[in-house]
Amino acid sequence: MSDFSVLSEFFRQLEIYAVKTGYPGVFLLSLVGSAIPFLPLPYLFVVVILSGILDPLLLGLVSGLGGALGKITSYLLGRLGYRFLGQERRRSMDALNRLIGKYGAIGVFIFALTPLPDDVYYIPIGMTRYSFTKFMIYSTAGKVLLTVSVAYMGRAYMEVLDMLMNGGPGATIISIAVLVVITIIILRVDWEMLAHYLEKGGVKAVLANLAEILSLRRNKPRVSEPSPK
Repeated sequence: MSDFSVLSEFFRQLEIYAVKTGYPGVFLLSLVGSAIPFLPLPYLFVVVILSGILDPLLLGLVSGLGGALGKITSYLLGRLGYRFLGQERRRSMDALNRLIGKYGAIGVFIFALTPLPDDVYYIPIGMTRYSFTKFMIYSTAGKVLLTVSVAYMGRAYMEVLDMLMNGGPGATIISIAVLVVITIIILRVDWEMLAHYLEKGGVKAVLANLAEILSLRRNKPRVSEPSPK
């Protein structure tokens, strides 16, 4: 059996343990799932499953804390790498630390909050000897916000799924209504215009011109001026 197969089986057993034990198992699963650099393990899947039977807020807090603690390994790997750098490279890393001192926390938070591969940022930022306290604060904030959001969305998904499977005719009517609304939105949106505003000014420009994008308002066509005789 290959090392990867052994790791997969170990993580599968951890998932089973998490489902059986609840919060302690989710914490351990999230910790282990985040601790191995460049090998993200899908602990959020278990968060979604358990969101239907556990409190989403507490579930997200426990999972987020475990995920943030697991990422310490990536940070420490960078700190360890700094010790093996030459004198010139160390000065360069020290200069980079001063440069990112103001905005490094934003990067830590964004990489923790999104599905971006955070190890590609956490290891280098550890190599710059960035403040461990700031790293943990913003990493934990990002992970907790991510996992709490996933837990609440999972709870909503489970409730809708249960309603659709066991709700009878009422669920069918709701399903048809949702389908109609989604279809109307897809057909109503001027996707070319949305892409134009998104590229031009980002989300702010999209929101400012939402009525036009949804075909609720159209700019009056320009009247061409008569050509000079």
